[in-house]
Amino acid sequence: MSTISIAAPAAHPVRSATRLRLTTRGRRVVTALAALPLAAGIAFAAIGGGSAIASGDVVPTASFETLTVMPGDTLWSIAESVAPSVDPRTVISEIQRLNALGHGSLQVGQQLALPAEYAG
Repeated sequence: MSTISIAAPAAHPVRSATRLRLTTRGRRVVTALAALPLAAGIAFAAIGGGSAIASGDVVPTASFETLTVMPGDTLWSIAESVAPSVDPRTVISEIQRLNALGHGSLQVGQQLALPAEYAG
């Protein structure tokens, strides 16, 4: 009787991947290439940033008059005195928005800006 032996082919060890080594010049080139989109974005913003202002469009401005808060004044009393024919809640909300009053408390001597449509 004869025997057959099967042997696996000899495995050659695989060399590890070559590690990339950059010289100083190579690092500078990679850094410059990475910084190029950033530089292009800054240049684009600097060149095109002022085009909206220079377009010649008229920019609306808010016109208002100021009022000095006296002792005993409240937003409600001020709203009723500057616009007696308008709902005081509407006038109060516009005064609060124009003066950035979050809580609505007033200080004596404080300057309040009044919308021009109610000042008079």
